[in-house]
Amino acid sequence: MSWTERTELLLGTEKIQKLKNSHVLVVGLGGVGAYAAEMLCRAGIGKLTIIDGDAVDETNINRQMPAMHSTIGLNKTDVLTTRFKDINPDVSIMAINEYIRDERMIEILENEYDYVVDAIDTLAPKVYLIYHSVKLGHRIVSSMGAGGKMNPELVKSSDISKSYNCKLARALRKRLGKLGVRKGVKVVYSPEEVPGEAVIIDEGTNKKSTVGTISYLPAVFGCHIASVVINDLIG
Repeated sequence: MSWTERTELLLGTEKIQKLKNSHVLVVGLGGVGAYAAEMLCRAGIGKLTIIDGDAVDETNINRQMPAMHSTIGLNKTDVLTTRFKDINPDVSIMAINEYIRDERMIEILENEYDYVVDAIDTLAPKVYLIYHSVKLGHRIVSSMGAGGKMNPELVKSSDISKSYNCKLARALRKRLGKLGVRKGVKVVYSPEEVPGEAVIIDEGTNKKSTVGTISYLPAVFGCHIASVVINDLIG
């Protein structure tokens, strides 16, 4: 008996082999990205490159898979490498504990990937990752904002050109449009309205905002992203 037996029963041997031969890059291992990466691992993806420069913080515990009281202060890449190897001892994992940007991002993207998952929270590196992934011919799926959302039934995927009622998607369309990228990027998003009382804006120089989140919604985004990747990979 194999731990992939139930997946093989659903997909068949040929498609299981396709997943085993695939290499997926996951950038950002927060509330969305870690769940996406784990679902890919459990589906039998043979090679994962996972990237995040962050350590587990207590405020992550309500929604992030690697976050527990026992892991506070540990690097997310280390926690997830151990976890994924425990799920599939044969999985090949390249873990990069960095905040990647600029030339370093291009250097990483110049490797061969069958799919790129963007789960970055910050707009500038998110735009950079998507733009250069498209430029280099990678298939990519990008997570839009899961914060402030409550209804899992509204989460959907589409081309970025068809996304709507999501502030992050709108900002991305604007930035990417200026770079000549108006379609060809899959996104997972929710058009659900974010209540004003769920957002706290820091009136400092950078005007950063903190958005309330519920445990299950980022996980739903991550699972939806994994489904996009897996279904595209098996054709």
